[in-house]
Amino acid sequence: MNHFAKININKLKKFLQNKGYKIYKKQKSYPKSIENFFYTTMMGIFFVGLFYVAPSLKDFYIKNLNKNETVLNNSNLNFNRVLEGKDIKKNRTLNESNEVEFGDLFTDVFDFDISEKDTVRLSASTIKQLFKDEDYNLNDIRKNKLVKPITIDILPSEIKLIESTKKKKELFIQIVLPLILEENKKIRLERKTLFSILNKNNNTEAEKNWLKSKFKQYGVANKDLATLKIRMDEIPVSLAIAQAAKETGWGTSRFAQEGNALFGQWTYDGEGIKPAGSEIGETHKVMKFKILKASVRAYQRNLNTHKSYKKFRKVRAIQRDVYGSLNSLELVKYLDKYAETGTEYTKILKQIIDQNKLTDFDDAQILPDSIREKSLV
Repeated sequence: MNHFAKININKLKKFLQNKGYKIYKKQKSYPKSIENFFYTTMMGIFFVGLFYVAPSLKDFYIKNLNKNETVLNNSNLNFNRVLEGKDIKKNRTLNESNEVEFGDLFTDVFDFDISEKDTVRLSASTIKQLFKDEDYNLNDIRKNKLVKPITIDILPSEIKLIESTKKKKELFIQIVLPLILEENKKIRLERKTLFSILNKNNNTEAEKNWLKSKFKQYGVANKDLATLKIRMDEIPVSLAIAQAAKETGWGTSRFAQEGNALFGQWTYDGEGIKPAGSEIGETHKVMKFKILKASVRAYQRNLNTHKSYKKFRKVRAIQRDVYGSLNSLELVKYLDKYAETGTEYTKILKQIIDQNKLTDFDDAQILPDSIREKSLV
């Protein structure tokens, strides 16, 4: 035993190598816990990196590889054909398994049971007297926030002759304010109905059909309730007035006078008003409406459905959730695609809102014109 203890390890190694054996140095090993930590860390880094680049990869796929996807409401031609009441069922878009037809978006713009024969153009003096008799003035509205449901179907031609800019603006606001509030109230009541349905465990067949009709009306595919809630919302009153003022020159433009067009919707075929000074080859016209209220409804539906105003709707939804009210001076920034002048257009709108203190009307409410309606508000 003592003999073997005296054997030198180096001599033993040399002896084994001479006999043809290969000697390897044992690799340093780590505790199992350290190895597990290492592998876990590497996997974590991998998955974090994957989630980080996934949105970019998705955007790249949509833009460059996915040729079958169609964006809803991406054609002014479709929009304008609907405004003209034409059949465009052939021009429809698919989003996965559900169909959205452009025709459904603006059908109710033509739901007004009125013909051109039924409309009467009142003179500016007659309208002023009507407002006076009804005790309807903007100073009171700025204080008590209540607006009487007085509907004017057509702008007076004499508004162009009013020399006082202040009086001209005042008359224009008095005419369009109830129209805008009325359409906002309609959306507000529908939004109230929507949340009432969503808060129920079971819905009636009538409620299901109503919900289905709203998916169509707001161009929402796959019964996406989140998208419907974002789209079904009001347009700030001050913003709508500012855009109407800008597009019509406070009610004096030919498009407003001849076609009740408050917001400058375009059409490329069918009935419309050809802009003066159009260059050769330009085929667009400004769409005509039977009454002013139809123009307001088409404008609101446009902002609530068109892809150009997706960011506008997103910010509006955030304002609604966080503050419970809408800020037109912030939202106006996201309407740069409404006109070719872009950000310059939004600056002008903001200036109109500020100079005319239009935000005073943002929290105004139109009085109900029936007992049933009063119970709903």
